Amino acid sequence: MSASAKTRLDQLMVQRGLTRSRSHARDLIKRGKVRHGDRIAAKPGEMVDVGCAIHIDEDTGAVGRGTHKLTAALAAFAVQVADRVAVDVGASTGGFTQVLLQQGASRVYAIDVGHDQLAPELREDRRVINMEGLNIRDGAALPEKASIAVADLSFISLRLILGAIADLVTEDGDMILLVKPQFEAGPGGVNHRGVVASATRQRDILDAFLAWCGQQGWWCHGTVDSPIAGKTGNREFLVHLKRDKP
Repeated sequence: MSASAKTRLDQLMVQRGLTRSRSHARDLIKRGKVRHGDRIAAKPGEMVDVGCAIHIDEDTGAVGRGTHKLTAALAAFAVQVADRVAVDVGASTGGFTQVLLQQGASRVYAIDVGHDQLAPELREDRRVINMEGLNIRDGAALPEKASIAVADLSFISLRLILGAIADLVTEDGDMILLVKPQFEAGPGGVNHRGVVASATRQRDILDAFLAWCGQQGWWCHGTVDSPIAGKTGNREFLVHLKRDKP
């Protein structure tokens, strides 16, 4: 499907995993809780670009914006989480961790360089091992290997920490990374707002990163646009990596 292709807004929200059904999407839209681009959606049947950024202004019990992103990625890549040990790198408030638990992870190691960010309900969950104050660049030691790793980090290139994450994952494990082109672009790669404005440049950065991952022995099994843009409007991608070639 081309970048200029159009689809119904309510259908697109379901396809991206942002809502559980079209009726849920329609309810949010009718209550003025949905924005695409810079405007509030007027009706569920609006035809929108398939690549447009969608924002939901709704407290749905999610502990962070990352919940929408990882939910969409797991659906797009058909990755099953139930009964698996997971590691969440850059856990922050725990959006990714929350999704992993909701989808049946037996344990989640939540790693973040910061302190006191993880949502209270996750801190109190016995399935969550809170590893705050840990810089993944310095390496991490887990009592067991994780069979799935997820990561959402800012202000650092994923190239600097891929090896450290890989050390935590089983040989047949899955890795799902949120790629933020502005942090992979290198010096001079962003505009004055810190945004990679060109769609072609965004894709070139992603392709170069995936080629580099292959050189490290991690092969791309799928990519999908993040269902919501970064906080500064940057386009983001979720990628599925494994050690075996697709």
